Amino acid sequence: MFSPKELDLERGWPGRIDGETVTQLASQTLQAFFTGGGAAREHATYPLDHVLLRAPVLHPPSIRTFDGDDFRFANPAAVVGPGDTVELPQGVERITPVLRVAAIIGAGVIGGYTLMNAWEAPDLPGAKASDFAISLGPVVITPDQVQFDFVDFDELVDRAAENTRLLPGDVIAAPKASRGDPVGAGDVAELVYPLFGYLRNPVASTLPRG
Repeated sequence: MFSPKELDLERGWPGRIDGETVTQLASQTLQAFFTGGGAAREHATYPLDHVLLRAPVLHPPSIRTFDGDDFRFANPAAVVGPGDTVELPQGVERITPVLRVAAIIGAGVIGGYTLMNAWEAPDLPGAKASDFAISLGPVVITPDQVQFDFVDFDELVDRAAENTRLLPGDVIAAPKASRGDPVGAGDVAELVYPLFGYLRNPVASTLPRG
């Protein structure tokens, strides 16, 4: 998902990156693109350095993060994209970036993979320690372009689908691959994984409420 810098759209448009350009695809969302079989008419082409990359799925129906053979649900409302600012939770001075690779469900199967920063605030108790932000991006790579030797995503998806159904845009995150150093206000967290590039987010102090 992307938007031209001069438009600064929150969700953006689906696009295909070819080298240093990105081509807009005639689909409203990545979910719709996958559901339509991964094919769409092409619109305008933009230089890659003239666009902003967005979260591949801004409002996923669900997010499941695996650790071992089981998973927990994460907060779909907490999703931010590459380059978006992550606020420190109230009462917290440092948060920890946690790298995961995540599958995005398409038309009943895996449509593609992206990076996830499953942020943690160790100073917060219980589930609230990982409820405040989830970064996704910067790109989605289709299953024919990448293979993983550290996890079997088909097994994770089968487990997630037991006794329920998965919807286009659902996110299935593999067990954590690595943890970064804690960061605070004014820092920029940067995660990288081969083929996907960098997932960067600046960190800011908590904004006043009310």
